[in-house]
Amino acid sequence: MTAPAMNSTFRSGLSDGLTVMSRNLLKLKHQPGQIVATFAFPLVSVVLFGYVFGSAIPIPGGGNYREYLMPGLFVMGTVFGVMGALTVIAKDNGLGVMDRYRSMPMARSAVPFGQTASDLLVSAGSLVVMAACGLLFGWRAHNGIGATLGAFGLLLLLQYAVSWVGVYLGALAKNEETAARIGPLIFPITMISNVFVPTEGMPAVLRTIADWNPVSSATIALRELFGNPGVPTGDLAWPLANPVLATAGWSVLLLAIFVPLAVRRFRNAGL
Repeated sequence: MTAPAMNSTFRSGLSDGLTVMSRNLLKLKHQPGQIVATFAFPLVSVVLFGYVFGSAIPIPGGGNYREYLMPGLFVMGTVFGVMGALTVIAKDNGLGVMDRYRSMPMARSAVPFGQTASDLLVSAGSLVVMAACGLLFGWRAHNGIGATLGAFGLLLLLQYAVSWVGVYLGALAKNEETAARIGPLIFPITMISNVFVPTEGMPAVLRTIADWNPVSSATIALRELFGNPGVPTGDLAWPLANPVLATAGWSVLLLAIFVPLAVRRFRNAGL
Protein backbone atom coordinates (compact mmCIF):
# COMPACT_ATOMS: atom_id res chain seq x y z
CA MET A 1 0.00 0.00 0.00
CA THR A 2 1.35 3.40 -0.97
CA ALA A 3 1.82 6.22 1.54
CA PRO A 4 -1.14 8.28 0.20
CA ALA A 5 -3.38 5.21 0.40
CA MET A 6 -2.24 4.52 3.95
CA ASN A 7 -2.95 8.14 4.94
CA SER A 8 -6.40 7.92 3.37
CA THR A 9 -7.14 4.68 5.20
CA PHE A 10 -5.99 6.20 8.49
CA ARG A 11 -8.17 9.30 8.02
CA SER A 12 -11.13 7.13 7.10
CA GLY A 13 -10.62 4.91 10.14
CA LEU A 14 -10.28 7.93 12.43
CA SER A 15 -13.42 9.59 11.04
CA ASP A 16 -15.46 6.39 11.31
CA GLY A 17 -14.13 5.74 14.81
CA LEU A 18 -15.21 9.22 15.95
CA THR A 19 -18.66 8.56 14.49
CA VAL A 20 -18.96 5.31 16.47
CA MET A 21 -17.73 7.12 19.59
CA SER A 22 -20.39 9.81 19.14
CA ARG A 23 -23.05 7.15 18.66
CA ASN A 24 -22.03 5.43 21.90
CA LEU A 25 -22.07 8.68 23.86
CA LEU A 26 -25.44 9.73 22.42
CA LYS A 27 -26.90 6.38 23.49
CA LEU A 28 -26.24 7.35 27.11
CA LYS A 29 -28.88 10.08 26.85
CA HIS A 30 -31.49 7.37 26.47
CA GLN A 31 -30.05 5.17 29.23
CA PRO A 32 -30.26 7.26 32.42
CA GLY A 33 -29.97 4.13 34.53
CA GLN A 34 -26.53 3.40 33.09
CA ILE A 35 -25.43 6.98 33.75
CA VAL A 36 -26.63 6.79 37.34
CA ALA A 37 -24.93 3.43 37.86
CA THR A 38 -21.65 4.70 36.40
CA PHE A 39 -21.48 7.79 38.56
CA ALA A 40 -23.11 6.32 41.69
CA PHE A 41 -20.43 3.62 41.96
CA PRO A 42 -17.77 6.04 43.30
CA LEU A 43 -20.04 7.35 46.06
CA VAL A 44 -21.25 3.90 47.09
CA SER A 45 -17.69 2.51 47.07
CA VAL A 46 -16.26 5.28 49.23
CA VAL A 47 -19.07 5.07 51.77
CA LEU A 48 -19.27 1.27 51.88
CA PHE A 49 -15.60 0.36 51.90
CA GLY A 50 -14.27 3.49 53.55
CA TYR A 51 -16.55 3.43 56.55
CA VAL A 52 -17.40 -0.27 56.89
CA PHE A 53 -13.88 -1.63 56.33
CA GLY A 54 -12.22 1.46 57.71
CA SER A 55 -13.51 0.81 61.19
CA ALA A 56 -11.82 -2.60 61.36
CA ILE A 57 -8.59 -2.54 59.30
CA PRO A 58 -5.41 -1.02 60.74
CA ILE A 59 -2.88 0.59 58.38
CA PRO A 60 0.80 -0.43 58.73
CA GLY A 61 2.63 2.65 59.97
CA GLY A 62 -0.64 4.37 60.79
CA GLY A 63 -2.69 6.77 58.72
CA ASN A 64 -6.24 7.40 57.58
CA TYR A 65 -7.80 4.27 56.08
CA ARG A 66 -9.82 6.26 53.55
CA GLU A 67 -6.61 7.82 52.26
CA TYR A 68 -5.15 4.32 52.07
CA LEU A 69 -8.26 3.02 50.29
CA MET A 70 -8.92 5.73 47.69
CA PRO A 71 -6.06 4.82 45.31
CA GLY A 72 -7.29 1.23 45.33
CA LEU A 73 -10.85 2.32 44.59
CA PHE A 74 -9.60 4.42 41.67
CA VAL A 75 -7.86 1.34 40.27
CA MET A 76 -10.80 -0.98 40.99
CA GLY A 77 -13.20 1.34 39.16
CA THR A 78 -10.77 1.53 36.26
CA VAL A 79 -10.40 -2.25 35.97
CA PHE A 80 -14.17 -2.72 36.15
CA GLY A 81 -14.24 -0.58 33.01
CA VAL A 82 -13.58 -3.78 31.10
CA MET A 83 -17.22 -4.66 31.73
CA GLY A 84 -18.48 -1.53 29.98
CA ALA A 85 -16.87 -2.39 26.65
CA LEU A 86 -17.59 -6.10 27.05
CA THR A 87 -21.29 -5.52 27.68
CA VAL A 88 -21.82 -2.93 24.93
CA ILE A 89 -20.10 -4.97 22.23
CA ALA A 90 -21.79 -8.22 23.29
CA LYS A 91 -25.19 -6.51 23.40
CA ASP A 92 -24.68 -5.06 19.92
CA ASN A 93 -23.77 -8.54 18.72
CA GLY A 94 -26.99 -9.95 20.13
CA LEU A 95 -29.17 -7.15 18.71
CA GLY A 96 -27.70 -7.41 15.21
CA VAL A 97 -26.07 -3.96 15.31
CA MET A 98 -22.82 -5.51 14.10
CA ASP A 99 -24.63 -6.93 11.09
CA ARG A 100 -25.78 -3.42 10.22
CA TYR A 101 -22.21 -2.17 10.54
CA ARG A 102 -21.16 -4.85 8.06
CA SER A 103 -23.45 -3.38 5.44
CA MET A 104 -21.97 0.11 5.80
CA PRO A 105 -18.90 1.49 3.98
CA MET A 106 -16.82 2.01 7.11
CA ALA A 107 -13.33 1.15 8.31
CA ARG A 108 -13.02 -2.29 9.89
CA SER A 109 -11.27 -0.80 12.95
CA ALA A 110 -13.91 1.89 13.59
CA VAL A 111 -16.00 -0.09 16.10
CA PRO A 112 -13.22 -1.04 18.54
CA PHE A 113 -11.52 2.36 18.30
CA GLY A 114 -14.80 4.21 18.74
CA GLN A 115 -15.84 2.06 21.70
CA THR A 116 -12.55 2.45 23.55
CA ALA A 117 -12.54 6.21 22.92
CA SER A 118 -16.04 6.62 24.38
CA ASP A 119 -15.08 4.40 27.34
CA LEU A 120 -12.10 6.66 27.99
CA LEU A 121 -14.27 9.78 28.13
CA VAL A 122 -16.83 8.14 30.43
CA SER A 123 -14.04 6.87 32.67
CA ALA A 124 -12.55 10.36 32.92
CA GLY A 125 -15.90 11.67 34.12
CA SER A 126 -16.22 8.83 36.62
CA LEU A 127 -12.75 9.60 38.00
CA VAL A 128 -13.77 13.23 38.55
CA VAL A 129 -16.82 12.09 40.52
CA MET A 130 -14.80 9.60 42.56
CA ALA A 131 -12.13 12.20 43.34
CA ALA A 132 -14.83 14.63 44.48
CA CYS A 133 -16.33 11.94 46.72
CA GLY A 134 -12.90 11.16 48.14
CA LEU A 135 -12.23 14.81 48.91
CA LEU A 136 -15.60 15.05 50.61
CA PHE A 137 -14.79 12.08 52.86
CA GLY A 138 -11.25 13.05 53.81
CA TRP A 139 -8.94 11.87 51.03
CA ARG A 140 -6.22 14.25 49.87
CA ALA A 141 -3.44 14.24 47.26
CA HIS A 142 -0.36 15.56 49.07
CA ASN A 143 2.38 15.62 46.41
CA GLY A 144 1.32 18.57 44.28
CA ILE A 145 -0.48 19.08 41.01
CA GLY A 146 2.20 17.46 38.83
CA ALA A 147 2.20 14.12 40.67
CA THR A 148 -1.59 14.19 40.91
CA LEU A 149 -2.03 14.70 37.16
CA GLY A 150 0.54 11.99 36.56
CA ALA A 151 -1.48 9.59 38.72
CA PHE A 152 -4.70 10.29 36.83
CA GLY A 153 -2.87 10.02 33.52
CA LEU A 154 -1.59 6.59 34.54
CA LEU A 155 -5.14 5.59 35.48
CA LEU A 156 -6.50 6.64 32.10
CA LEU A 157 -3.74 4.72 30.31
CA LEU A 158 -4.66 1.61 32.30
CA GLN A 159 -8.36 2.18 31.62
CA TYR A 160 -7.74 2.48 27.88
CA ALA A 161 -5.80 -0.78 27.95
CA VAL A 162 -8.45 -2.76 29.86
CA SER A 163 -11.14 -1.31 27.58
CA TRP A 164 -9.45 -3.07 24.67
CA VAL A 165 -9.59 -6.30 26.66
CA GLY A 166 -13.33 -5.75 27.06
CA VAL A 167 -13.81 -5.02 23.36
CA TYR A 168 -12.07 -8.27 22.40
CA LEU A 169 -14.04 -10.35 24.91
CA GLY A 170 -17.25 -8.66 23.79
CA ALA A 171 -16.48 -9.51 20.18
CA LEU A 172 -16.13 -13.15 21.20
CA ALA A 173 -19.43 -13.11 23.12
CA LYS A 174 -22.62 -13.70 21.14
CA ASN A 175 -24.97 -11.72 23.37
CA GLU A 176 -25.36 -9.78 26.62
CA GLU A 177 -26.15 -12.94 28.61
CA THR A 178 -22.77 -14.41 27.73
CA ALA A 179 -21.08 -11.17 28.79
CA ALA A 180 -22.89 -11.32 32.13
CA ARG A 181 -21.37 -14.74 32.78
CA ILE A 182 -17.86 -13.44 32.07
CA GLY A 183 -18.28 -10.44 34.39
CA PRO A 184 -17.83 -12.20 37.76
CA LEU A 185 -14.34 -13.29 36.66
CA ILE A 186 -13.22 -9.67 37.12
CA PHE A 187 -13.87 -9.67 40.88
CA PRO A 188 -11.02 -12.03 41.92
CA ILE A 189 -8.56 -9.85 39.99
CA THR A 190 -9.44 -6.85 42.14
CA MET A 191 -9.88 -8.73 45.41
CA ILE A 192 -6.58 -10.66 45.38
CA SER A 193 -4.56 -7.48 45.63
CA ASN A 194 -3.60 -4.74 48.06
CA VAL A 195 -6.66 -2.58 47.31
CA PHE A 196 -8.32 -3.21 50.68
CA VAL A 197 -5.63 -4.74 52.87
CA PRO A 198 -1.82 -5.04 52.81
CA THR A 199 -0.56 -8.27 51.26
CA GLU A 200 1.87 -9.05 54.12
CA GLY A 201 -0.70 -11.07 56.04
CA MET A 202 -1.80 -13.22 53.08
CA PRO A 203 -0.72 -16.88 52.67
CA ALA A 204 2.47 -17.19 50.63
CA VAL A 205 0.82 -18.28 47.37
CA LEU A 206 -1.89 -15.61 47.49
CA ARG A 207 0.65 -12.97 48.44
CA THR A 208 2.79 -13.82 45.42
CA ILE A 209 -0.25 -13.59 43.14
CA ALA A 210 -1.31 -10.30 44.76
CA ASP A 211 2.17 -8.79 44.54
CA TRP A 212 2.37 -9.52 40.81
CA ASN A 213 -1.21 -8.50 40.14
CA PRO A 214 -1.30 -5.35 37.94
CA VAL A 215 -4.03 -4.02 40.24
CA SER A 216 -1.56 -4.05 43.15
CA SER A 217 1.21 -2.25 41.29
CA ALA A 218 -1.27 0.37 40.03
CA THR A 219 -2.59 0.89 43.56
CA ILE A 220 0.90 1.36 45.00
CA ALA A 221 1.78 3.70 42.12
CA LEU A 222 -1.18 5.93 43.00
CA ARG A 223 -0.43 5.85 46.73
CA GLU A 224 3.11 6.90 45.94
CA LEU A 225 2.09 9.67 43.54
CA PHE A 226 -0.71 10.97 45.76
CA GLY A 227 1.41 10.72 48.92
CA ASN A 228 -1.13 8.45 50.62
CA PRO A 229 -0.29 5.84 53.30
CA GLY A 230 0.36 2.22 52.46
CA VAL A 231 3.49 2.40 50.26
CA PRO A 232 5.46 -0.73 51.25
CA THR A 233 9.18 -0.82 51.97
CA GLY A 234 11.81 -3.51 52.31
CA ASP A 235 12.36 -6.56 50.12
CA LEU A 236 9.53 -6.28 47.59
CA ALA A 237 8.47 -7.99 44.40
CA TRP A 238 9.65 -6.00 41.38
CA PRO A 239 6.20 -4.56 40.46
CA LEU A 240 5.77 -3.17 43.98
CA ALA A 241 9.29 -1.78 44.10
CA ASN A 242 8.75 -0.05 40.72
CA PRO A 243 4.99 0.51 40.67
CA VAL A 244 4.76 3.39 38.17
CA LEU A 245 6.98 1.65 35.64
CA ALA A 246 5.20 -1.66 36.21
CA THR A 247 1.74 -0.14 35.70
CA ALA A 248 2.80 1.61 32.51
CA GLY A 249 4.41 -1.63 31.34
CA TRP A 250 1.30 -3.73 32.05
CA SER A 251 -0.82 -1.17 30.18
CA VAL A 252 1.43 -1.15 27.12
CA LEU A 253 1.58 -4.97 27.15
CA LEU A 254 -2.24 -5.23 27.23
CA LEU A 255 -2.49 -2.76 24.35
CA ALA A 256 0.14 -4.63 22.35
CA ILE A 257 -1.79 -7.88 22.78
CA PHE A 258 -5.44 -6.87 22.59
CA VAL A 259 -5.47 -4.03 20.03
CA PRO A 260 -4.42 -6.34 17.16
CA LEU A 261 -6.56 -9.20 18.51
CA ALA A 262 -9.67 -7.00 18.70
CA VAL A 263 -9.11 -5.39 15.29
CA ARG A 264 -8.47 -8.80 13.72
CA ARG A 265 -11.61 -10.19 15.31
CA PHE A 266 -13.75 -7.41 13.84
CA ARG A 267 -12.02 -7.69 10.48
CA ASN A 268 -12.59 -11.43 10.34
CA ALA A 269 -16.23 -10.90 11.26
CA GLY A 270 -16.55 -8.78 8.15
CA LEU A 271 -16.75 -5.38 9.87
